[in-house]
Amino acid sequence: MAVEPVTSENVLAALSHIQDPDLHRDIVSLGFVNAGSINICDGSVSVDIKLTTPACPVRDEMKMQAEQLITALPGVSHVEVRMEADVRSTPGRGAAAIEGVRNIIAVASNKGGVGKSTVAVNLAVALRQFGANVGLLDADITGPNVPRMMGLEAGFQAEQGLSAVERYGVRVASLGFLLKPGTPVVWRGPMIGTGVRQLLRDVPWGEHGELDYLIVDLPPGTSDASMSMAQDAPIAGAVIVTTPQAVSLEDAAKAVTMFEKLNVPVFGIIENMSYFICPHCGERTDIFGYGGAREAADELGLDFLGEVPIDAAVRKGGDEGVPIVEQDPGCAVAIALRDIAQKVAAKTSVQHFFAQAATGA
Repeated sequence: MAVEPVTSENVLAALSHIQDPDLHRDIVSLGFVNAGSINICDGSVSVDIKLTTPACPVRDEMKMQAEQLITALPGVSHVEVRMEADVRSTPGRGAAAIEGVRNIIAVASNKGGVGKSTVAVNLAVALRQFGANVGLLDADITGPNVPRMMGLEAGFQAEQGLSAVERYGVRVASLGFLLKPGTPVVWRGPMIGTGVRQLLRDVPWGEHGELDYLIVDLPPGTSDASMSMAQDAPIAGAVIVTTPQAVSLEDAAKAVTMFEKLNVPVFGIIENMSYFICPHCGERTDIFGYGGAREAADELGLDFLGEVPIDAAVRKGGDEGVPIVEQDPGCAVAIALRDIAQKVAAKTSVQHFFAQAATGA
């Protein structure tokens, strides 16, 4: 009996069995694939699946599932599935969009010394490694550490004025570009808020192509910088960095409360300096305790985004200006940070979906 030729309708029906694990809908109804993205020629089928982020955590699983589903259709002799991405802008909540930026992700803590800037820098570089267009804004006006961590000399733009520069494929801007080493920023709160607004609005972030994500390294605490950022920009979401100690977790809860009062979604909590693996015997030591951030996330009704171990290479890379995800992408710390970056990207996509639904767009 002759086999009916495969059609685009058959392919779409097969692909409708693939569910997005975060949005809980199939990829056809979500618009990730349509008839126009399918080509059929004598039993050979090629299809483009367009995800909402190149850092999708289930990208490879979706591709494999699509190949299997299409291959199982009668009349199919060859399958090619191409995975693409189109990062969508998250609508603001009353704040005007930042030109050239699709999504703003704030990295915050209520306590200094928890490695917030280290996490922000590595999240930005990791998202770029996945193929996204990424910017990094150092909003820690009085303590800008991003230039050193990204291998950029303090004060190198003192003469020509501030602009974003590219490093490891990431567009970076910091007040530290204007300050010679050792120069303090002695500003009152309102001036800090104004400075953050200017960094957001005056830097041409999209000069070399629209950014999918702008990672913002906020200063520690619930200060004018965080308030100005939340009120003046459409933040897609915030991530809170903490360590396992009880005092750090108490401070993390305060940061969460601040963002909730400012109507900024909190994507979850990251536990930095979570544990230490001995390089000689491989034994794990929980220097600052164990499980505190996960328990805090549960109590606050938030997602636990992951734990990042302690590694001397992270400190060394920060001092030398080479983020660990760039320096040693195969080490445990880099793997953990890349996994967290994928979760943050996925949560940004979910936030876009719900924001669009809320506005009826």
